[in-house]
Amino acid sequence: MSISDADDLHTTEHVPSGSRPPAALPSKDTLSAAGDILRALAAPVRIAIVLQLRDAERCVHELVEALGVTQPLISQHLRVLKSAGVVRGERNGREVFYRLVDDHLAHIVIDAVAHAEEGPRP
Repeated sequence: MSISDADDLHTTEHVPSGSRPPAALPSKDTLSAAGDILRALAAPVRIAIVLQLRDAERCVHELVEALGVTQPLISQHLRVLKSAGVVRGERNGREVFYRLVDDHLAHIVIDAVAHAEEGPRP
């Protein structure tokens, strides 16, 4: 959804009569930031990384081992997640340990995975 599409959400022309009024929407900046987060989470490897980080911080080699992908690929995906504000890294000696910025991000991914596991709906 583009920001101009979000503007359309503020109107009431599409609300059938007798329905509840539309909920108030966050600001355009908030909607844009939410879109950035969702785009950052839109790759299967990044979803898997978030699932790995939901319970504990991990370093790159632990993610490589857990996900079975190469170190350069993990590092590339971590850069995307970091630039979107999804993860943060903290150096400890030679290792950088990554963790989720907050629990909301894990909930988004867990809910999306649970929904996908339910399969198609009629």
